[in-house]
Amino acid sequence: MSTIFDQYLQRAGLTVTQYGLLGHLKSFDGIGIGELADKLIMDPTTLTRNLRPLQRQGLVVLAPDPRDRRSRCLHLTARGRAAFDRAVPEWMRAQRHIEKTLGVPNAAALNAALDRMLDLLAKPGG
Repeated sequence: MSTIFDQYLQRAGLTVTQYGLLGHLKSFDGIGIGELADKLIMDPTTLTRNLRPLQRQGLVVLAPDPRDRRSRCLHLTARGRAAFDRAVPEWMRAQRHIEKTLGVPNAAALNAALDRMLDLLAKPGG
């Protein structure tokens, strides 16, 4: 599945992981790395490694938290917002390709199963 999304998102210059990170940052502007890692069920070190290319491209910035200068918050830049917006149609094309290949009921069942698995993994001790 990731390969299919990567093939489509490559047209917009992103990987599926980068698309997901930009989408989360669009929704949770100002989130800390630890909190975002928790939401993504990802190790903070892995998240930081995945964020570096986005920072180098000027799509994401890590800025001091105005409430606690020792902490850092992630922000999507205008360039990052534009990159995400350009990638949305490619994401939708990939979705349609998967639905056409698997059939809408099977694609929906797969998504529901994945959501359940992520919920289970997100629980303490999961």
